Amino acid sequence: MIANAVRAPARPQKPDKTMQVTQTKAEGLSHTYDITVPAAELDSRLDARIAEIQPDVTLKGFRPGKVPAAHIKRMFGKSLMGEVVEAAMQEASEKALQDNNIKPAGQPHIHMEAEAEEVVAGKADLRFHMHVDVMPEFTPVDPASLTIERPVAEVSSEDIDKALANLAESQKTFADKTGKAKTGDAVIVDFVGKIDGEPFDGGSAEDAQIVLGSGDFIPGFEDQLEGAAKDEEKVLKVTFPEDYPAKSLAGKDAVFEVTVKAVQKPVETPIDDDLARQLGLESLEALRDAIAKNLAAEHKTQSRSRAKRRLLDVLDEKHDFDLPPGMVDAEFNAIWQQVEADIKAGDVDEEDKDKSEDELKAEYRAIAERRVRLGLVLAEIGQQAGITVAAEELARAVNAEAMRYPGQEKQVAEYFQKNPEALARLRAPIFEEKVVDYILELAEVKDVPVSREALYADDDLPGEKAKPAAKKKAAKKAPAKKKTAAKKAEPKKTAPKKASAKKAPAKKPAAKKPAKKAAKK
Repeated sequence: MIANAVRAPARPQKPDKTMQVTQTKAEGLSHTYDITVPAAELDSRLDARIAEIQPDVTLKGFRPGKVPAAHIKRMFGKSLMGEVVEAAMQEASEKALQDNNIKPAGQPHIHMEAEAEEVVAGKADLRFHMHVDVMPEFTPVDPASLTIERPVAEVSSEDIDKALANLAESQKTFADKTGKAKTGDAVIVDFVGKIDGEPFDGGSAEDAQIVLGSGDFIPGFEDQLEGAAKDEEKVLKVTFPEDYPAKSLAGKDAVFEVTVKAVQKPVETPIDDDLARQLGLESLEALRDAIAKNLAAEHKTQSRSRAKRRLLDVLDEKHDFDLPPGMVDAEFNAIWQQVEADIKAGDVDEEDKDKSEDELKAEYRAIAERRVRLGLVLAEIGQQAGITVAAEELARAVNAEAMRYPGQEKQVAEYFQKNPEALARLRAPIFEEKVVDYILELAEVKDVPVSREALYADDDLPGEKAKPAAKKKAAKKAPAKKKTAAKKAEPKKTAPKKASAKKAPAKKPAAKKPAKKAAKK
């Protein structure tokens, strides 16, 4: 049908000598070009396009393939010219980049000088400006020349004892007691929650166990059960937090009518072979060995993480080159958008509370510049080393992401299959970690013995060169990718299953990590 014929993508045309590409600006990494394609050339390309589709055009009153070119042009010339103009702009942009040997840092920005309607109508030349940021040229440091300190910590008997104590605490049971409930005790209750005198969905429970002082329920709920006794009836008045996940309850005052059915005291779990057997091991000695291995693995992971942070600091210090303004702006805007949201929510670090907006912007722009610089350095080192991400590695990442959306695994996998940019965002951190491992293998890595507390502390190791606060925060954040991709449309998560009445609305939402801190890492 004609609809299909005219909508078929135009085939690339060979560059024409009449196409004019003039560089109008070359300041640092920012380049601008004025590009002109004469109207006569566009009309010639339109005729060629019509001749290309003519054999497949079918219209009423004409034999198949015999519709006159003039008739096709009269009926469909405007839409076909739109294709021609789009193809000409793409071809001219690519020609400008190729002729000037430019590696673009992101997508070029194009602005048409002439009105699009006039160009499509054949009344004006196609004239447009193209602005493009250029990838900087630099020689990355030789990984073999680097010296990196890696903090390491041994697993001590005290560490194992603490882990055992935590395990025993997690296996703690409760037994009925007489008297009043106190912090650390559990109460078995039935409750009905009401707002404005009406029960609300999910606000009721029977035989709910509430451990006083655990902080599992919204503020004020557990506190008002202190001193409760068996068979006592109480009325609790609470206010749901403003950030409560159920928006219909957030910030609302509620009343809970509670009947205490039992008061229980904690029964400590002995640290012995029986505890080990409860956890699937044959003896306490075997349990201690398993804990030691787990702690050693955790220490190794943390040591590698701290070594990576040191490496990023060194790479940042070793490189100084111009950065593509567009990449820095995109990185800064993404960070600043989150910072503004945190400021609005009242989530501001103490050290930032007295700073002006200009001071904060300067600090965060420095962070953005560092992240872009490190991203370019790691990308260049990885490219020179021939580091790639294997298909099976990417497949594992897709599967891991899909597992985060129970019941929608297939849809999530299909989402990544159909969205190259989303897939690239999964590939980027895998590539980055492989490059970091490559550098650490070649560099001189010196192990520095530290305590477990120091290994997991958030400050710098003794003797390390002091850094400005902003730089210290930025050091923890993974560097930006080499090219800034468009913002991802996240797969929609399945709504969480409704919590049992036992711990529904009365339960306190999990504390969320301040988004600003993530941006400032």
